Amino acid sequence: MSQWEKDDSINVFGQPLELCGADPKTGFFRDGCCNTSTQDRGSHTICVKLTEDFLTFSKARGNDLSTPRPEYDFPGLIPGDRWCLCASRWLEAYNHDAAPKIYLARTHQKALEIVPLELMQSFALDLQ
Repeated sequence: MSQWEKDDSINVFGQPLELCGADPKTGFFRDGCCNTSTQDRGSHTICVKLTEDFLTFSKARGNDLSTPRPEYDFPGLIPGDRWCLCASRWLEAYNHDAAPKIYLARTHQKALEIVPLELMQSFALDLQ
């Protein structure tokens, strides 16, 4: 497998990975899905619904996701946007009471290497 080849697009339930966000385009590959590969050192695998609390937390940690960066074709994110977060950043936000809710069917199975399924389920927006 080449370094830019995507891992299988499988979610935490072992099913096909669903689209996370197309407006703005999210994901390590900017394909709208939380796909990953060996090149994705941050593991951008958890699909979330962004909140003001998380955006503020992320900015304080040095990752400003809300400010537009036209030079990178990045529009800036707002609460309510769906975005593929790094699994370790989500876990860090959880430990600081700032974790956003998760779409499990849109979250890549590789996230399970960092965040336990039971914890993600307690933040799930798409469980019945």
